[in-house]
Amino acid sequence: MKLGIIGLPNVGKSTLFNSLTKAGAEAANYPFCTIDPNVGVVAVPDERLGLLSALYHSAKVTPAVIEFVDIAGLVKGASKGEGLGNQFLANIREVDAIVHVVRCFEDPNVIHVDGTVDPVRDIETINLELIFSDLEILERRIAKMGRAANNNKAAAKELAFMKALQAHLEDGNLAITYQTEDEDELAWFAGYNLLTAKPVIFAANVAEDDLADEAASNPYVQKVCAYAEQTGSEVFVICAKIEEEIAELEEDEKQMFLEDLGLKESGLEKLIKASYSLLGLLSFLTAGETETRAWTIRKGTKAPQAAGKIHSDFERGFIRAEVVNYRDLLECGSLSAAREKGLVGLEGKDYVVKDGDVILFRFAV
Repeated sequence: MKLGIIGLPNVGKSTLFNSLTKAGAEAANYPFCTIDPNVGVVAVPDERLGLLSALYHSAKVTPAVIEFVDIAGLVKGASKGEGLGNQFLANIREVDAIVHVVRCFEDPNVIHVDGTVDPVRDIETINLELIFSDLEILERRIAKMGRAANNNKAAAKELAFMKALQAHLEDGNLAITYQTEDEDELAWFAGYNLLTAKPVIFAANVAEDDLADEAASNPYVQKVCAYAEQTGSEVFVICAKIEEEIAELEEDEKQMFLEDLGLKESGLEKLIKASYSLLGLLSFLTAGETETRAWTIRKGTKAPQAAGKIHSDFERGFIRAEVVNYRDLLECGSLSAAREKGLVGLEGKDYVVKDGDVILFRFAV
């Protein structure tokens, strides 16, 4: 999973990026990897992996990972070259979803680029810049397609679609709100990688005092939640300053710190839940002496396609899958004991994989 982090300057975006990447690396004992100054890869914290690896005495534990892409703060006019943000927008065209950090706190020591705190205005400022950037992409495609459309019906159909989508954006709408059920149009739409076509998770950055009650009394957060509900987006509440402190702690200290704050989970854990929910993802598990590992797939994925996530040969030669829920496996103490109790299912090609399934694939190539 790949997430792009955006926001205005001084909203806590970089603080959140730095704390999330460091926290994720420490929480799962997975080495933080800096691919370039703006990209961090972190492990998805998953207690199931530790429990299963202890059961199997696994030599290796491999968690699912998330790649975070952090770009420079966007400002009004970024699409026309203002500020630094525009040159980095291309870096987030390939992400699965966008994490939009929104300032929901007052602090006279932290200057807001527009002078006052107004999260909905800030969201709309960013959205407008993303729309402008998408329009540039469409304009170039339309110019290129115009020549081919004269003698090609498929090209003419796509050109008409692009112009309709262009008009939709020019009216100030996000691409994700464009409605179509045409299979060709859906395929073209997916291939454009438009920024405003991506699902969004709003990170409402609040002051420490607002964190314990999930900022229920914070009017700024309420406005963000109302906006998100209209657009089908997810929201999670964080305090970037607190996340920065959490990132410096050892695992046992981290839990004590969260409890003292009246919190059940860290910002990274909240973000992962929101991401999996928004994108319709789940994790199945494989376990053994060699390795215990988490694999991320979309909800509704059937057993052969899940097997293909591990290796294409597994999907091509799929015979069946031995499936047991991780809780049942842990309670029984071994796969053989789970089999004896009838808790291991022998599943075929139509089996839909569930979150927490521990699977042993049988295949022949």
